[in-house]
Amino acid sequence: MPKVKRIDHIALVVENLESPLSFWQDALGLNLSGTLHVPQEEAKIAFLPLGSSEIELVHPTNPESGLGKYLEKRGPGMHHICLEVDDIEGMLDQLRAKGIQLINETPRLGEGGRRYAFIHPKSAYGVLVELYEYRADVGKLD
Repeated sequence: MPKVKRIDHIALVVENLESPLSFWQDALGLNLSGTLHVPQEEAKIAFLPLGSSEIELVHPTNPESGLGKYLEKRGPGMHHICLEVDDIEGMLDQLRAKGIQLINETPRLGEGGRRYAFIHPKSAYGVLVELYEYRADVGKLD
């Protein structure tokens, strides 16, 4: 049976990276481990490790993208919570069997070999949930 291993990250959608980074770095003392441009998601992401998880600041690079429209409609703030799972296909099958609405029926391939899929907020009581599975032969994002 597939299992959730841990909270991988909490993603916050932001209008720009500079101002929020000032808060997370200067006020809270978190360190920036890097930024990444993700063309397929039309976003630039700043990574702030926190224990075995991280805070991700996600800035849409295209105002017409889904993320850009989300920011325009709801403003900056919590976007999604990401859970690392040990078997993403098994987890998606398990969720489908329980009638959970998925945004991605099959996993997408992301940076660093991770595979991911989103659960629709309608099935998660208003929370957008992302599932990650890291491939052991490729490793985690740097």
